[in-house]
Amino acid sequence: MPHSIRNRQKHEISRLPNIGKVMAEKLKHVNVHSYHELKKLGAEKVFLRLKAEDEGTCLSSLCALEGAIEGIRWHELSKGKKEELKRFFEQQKDTKKPRW
Repeated sequence: MPHSIRNRQKHEISRLPNIGKVMAEKLKHVNVHSYHELKKLGAEKVFLRLKAEDEGTCLSSLCALEGAIEGIRWHELSKGKKEELKRFFEQQKDTKKPRW
């Protein structure tokens, strides 16, 4: 892949709604560099990657990811989608991390 295309994809993520400089860096750290990667994985899987790196990853981050996929500010997500994401988030809080 030519450098210019690869470079554009890496920076594309920061142009999405809800994705500021800090979130873009966090996403880069978990190998999500573009909208296409975010959409392919889905908000829940990307959230789990972020949570594995930072236990403090919150419900707002999950909603921000979903909003970025949908191309809207997370505040504009439907009530049903927000409730679905909240249920997923709550399930993750109840799940214990395995000790290795």
